[in-house]
Amino acid sequence: MRKTFISAPAILSATAVLVFAAAAHADELSDIQAQARQLHEQNQAMTRRLADLEKRQKALETTPVAKPASSGINPTDAMAADLPYKAAVKAPAPVSDDLCWKGMCLYGNFDVGLSYQNHGAPLNNVATTPLNWLVSKNSGGSYFGASPNNLSTSFLGLRGKQEIADNLYAVFNLQSQFNPLSGMNLNGLGSIVQNNGLSLAQQTAFGDSSKDGQMFNGAAYAGISSPVYGTLTYGRQNALSSDLVTNYDPISGSNAWSVITFQGASGGGGDTANRIYDNSFEYRVNVGPVRFAVETQLRNGGNSGTGNAFEGDVGFDYLGLSMDFIGGKIYDAVSSSPLTAVQVTAANAAGLAMGSGQVAATISDNTVFQVAAKYTIGPLKLFAGYEHIDFANPTNPLGAGAFLEGGYVITNPNNTNFTTDRILQVFWVGGKYSVRSDLDLSVAYYHELQNSFIIGNGSNPTGTCNTVVSAGCSGTLDAVSFVADWRFAKHFDFYAGVMWSQVQNGLANGFLLTNGTPGNTSNKASAFDPGLGLRYQF
Repeated sequence: MRKTFISAPAILSATAVLVFAAAAHADELSDIQAQARQLHEQNQAMTRRLADLEKRQKALETTPVAKPASSGINPTDAMAADLPYKAAVKAPAPVSDDLCWKGMCLYGNFDVGLSYQNHGAPLNNVATTPLNWLVSKNSGGSYFGASPNNLSTSFLGLRGKQEIADNLYAVFNLQSQFNPLSGMNLNGLGSIVQNNGLSLAQQTAFGDSSKDGQMFNGAAYAGISSPVYGTLTYGRQNALSSDLVTNYDPISGSNAWSVITFQGASGGGGDTANRIYDNSFEYRVNVGPVRFAVETQLRNGGNSGTGNAFEGDVGFDYLGLSMDFIGGKIYDAVSSSPLTAVQVTAANAAGLAMGSGQVAATISDNTVFQVAAKYTIGPLKLFAGYEHIDFANPTNPLGAGAFLEGGYVITNPNNTNFTTDRILQVFWVGGKYSVRSDLDLSVAYYHELQNSFIIGNGSNPTGTCNTVVSAGCSGTLDAVSFVADWRFAKHFDFYAGVMWSQVQNGLANGFLLTNGTPGNTSNKASAFDPGLGLRYQF
């Protein structure tokens, strides 16, 4: 038998190889076990995180979002309701008590109160400003009684925002503003026609307006919106100058206690008929904290009181400060007024008694510049604004028979009232303090300054004037307002306010309280109007 002998060195070498191989295997096994434990722990952490996220998602989906006590903006006109729908952001889901269906929401506002005026005129049930809250030409005896739309204009509307592509939305808004005491659609030109041929002492309250009895007198527009590329809308919508007044007035939207809301001319670039544009296109876009907007109204054509208009806006928000700068040009701006008894007779004889009714009108081309700011410091908001309006004779004069919104007709156009440009400057400052989450106190001061723009009148044929003898003389308006608004229940608030106003010299011409006759020693007229009311919003 053959024997095989293995030497000692060979045995030692083999043993060493086996030992090293076993050690390497143990190290690899240890590494794999450590990695497995680490992955297992990560998996458990991710499982717990996923469960937590699913729990929070379910809670958010099943819990209604509470409405804030106040939006910070009174729903006074189209703009107040437009803001969430014109903003180039995704619309939030409706809260539980919103009247919404498939992205369309019904919304509204009802505002009714009582007012006292030491110098006023009888209530008009169709006028956009149904009482003379600001001292006016036909302000005479005292008034106490019902007063609709004190703090905000009543309206009903339907609006919607639907996603039509990835991050692209279709938007629309339809709004009708009305008098809640009579149920009538607001109709500024209709209120003027009611006072045709009447003396100042016989007249009711009235006011020119862009809301002239249309079905959707507040807004009627549609468009598309993108969070990146902005929002384009077309139809009947607020002028940019109107948006600025809405956003920067400390008593925003109050017909009774805000001069720049009651008059409407500040929001309309000089004439309240241009506060809402027909045939308009508007584009808005945000770039970081800066916003840009442009808007145009296109002329109806022919002998029409709807002229071309162009406005642009640049604004920003930074550390509690908001500012906007607006410039614009409005052609064939129209300021309407009642016909005298003689003019009524002449219009009838000339066969101009047509359409929904006839009015007299002053026509102008207006250039407007606005700047306004607000600053928030905790519960306090501070406001300030300035507007410069230049009125010039129109480059496209309107003739008798020119048609206006709502089917009304101009029978006595004045195309030569501004041989010398009229310059109107408007200033305002104020503040709003939230005493509690449901109680706001607001105070405001308004000032207007007019130059002497009629050269050559009966008492001063060669120079300027600063008396009450002519509406073209220089003059001023001053007003101070205070309002308290208490939101005592969901959707309801109770408010009280007062405004003192005074006009003098040219801005007081023709008033019952000054008589407007040459040599009259009274060159000013004033009034005050305390009131209160109840408002329901949804």
